[in-house]
Amino acid sequence: MIQAEALSKEYPGVLALDHISFTFNEREIIGVIGHNGAGKTTLLKILAGLVTPTSGSLRVQGIDVGADPHRIKALIGYLPEESRLYETMKADAYLSFFGEIYGLTSRQIRERSDALFTALALQPDGKRLAEFSKGMKRKVAIARSLLHDPSLLIYDEPTSGLDPMTSRFIISYLKHLPEKGKTVVLSAHNLSQVEAICDRVMILRRGRIVAMGSMHELRKQFGSISYSIWFTAERPGDIRDLPPYTTEAGYAVVRVDSVDAMNAATAAIASAGGSIERVESHFPSLEEMLVHIGQ
Repeated sequence: MIQAEALSKEYPGVLALDHISFTFNEREIIGVIGHNGAGKTTLLKILAGLVTPTSGSLRVQGIDVGADPHRIKALIGYLPEESRLYETMKADAYLSFFGEIYGLTSRQIRERSDALFTALALQPDGKRLAEFSKGMKRKVAIARSLLHDPSLLIYDEPTSGLDPMTSRFIISYLKHLPEKGKTVVLSAHNLSQVEAICDRVMILRRGRIVAMGSMHELRKQFGSISYSIWFTAERPGDIRDLPPYTTEAGYAVVRVDSVDAMNAATAAIASAGGSIERVESHFPSLEEMLVHIGQ
């Protein structure tokens, strides 16, 4: 469990985090999102013990991060936004180097490296890291973050700049980490990925938490479900009591904000001899929530 109380971080002339408090549960994937400058990376670096907060407290599994930052690093796997690797090394030697830092035996390093290469579909083929593609480098960085079997993973933009297939693979891999006892805190500009895998989402604005909860809870906070009715009719504009419609892909489309309005619209279309193609429900997305919050 991660608990923060009145956590703040001030740089010269900038208040990056402003007295935020939160609790993250074990085996949970938490997404941290917000506009540029909202404080996301600062928060992740504080969680990783890389940045010291100006005030407030932070405890990870009961350990005070400020009082014992070195102890906390053994529990954490950190992935920065850029995969900065030792590119003259080969992948197995790179992981061995970090495994030795974490005090793993040669056998543990070999077994864990092989297991991670297999799980991440990574085939080093004896190449130096400089010869790897960006996606392969990202996988190596993820393997490094998992090598010492940490309970908390802190990932800053884990799929940044990757091709869609590699990005999808990594997101699918991260989704199953809580099954292995891991807690994951991540930031991502790809909000559809956050929606897909996160149990809860924290939305930051100018260093403050403006919302936090499951997607269901956030949708209730930022707007209810709406409906789109796709239909055909000889004269859609002549249908009595029908809301304004648009035309898309050869269909007339009416959008309403409640079940009652949807039922009334579909009844009006049917009474006028129209044919309903489909009805789609729409929940506010994280992107729409950020637009609503504004800067």
